[in-house]
Amino acid sequence: MKDKLTFNDAKKMYFKTIGQYIPVVSRVHGGKHPEFHEVRELFDIIGKKAREAGQKKPDLDREFARLREITSNYMVPGDVCESYEAVYKMLAEIDEAYRASEQA
Repeated sequence: MKDKLTFNDAKKMYFKTIGQYIPVVSRVHGGKHPEFHEVRELFDIIGKKAREAGQKKPDLDREFARLREITSNYMVPGDVCESYEAVYKMLAEIDEAYRASEQA
């Protein structure tokens, strides 16, 4: 059975990598997938709020709801690179960890 990640664990595991991938993916795929520019903006907001909250849980309900909406629940388009897919996978795991911590 897979242990569930906490939001802080997911943040530590993924934020740096996502931060490195997003500018490249935005530049490469943003023309054909303009929604990715909003994904980038939302990730920037999530990162800022998470830094400001420290070890406390930030209020990211609206940001994750909007990410789920514009990404169709992190569905990866068929014409993108592995980095794009990785960003969506990591964001989905962070979102899941965030929502799981609400239920704890």
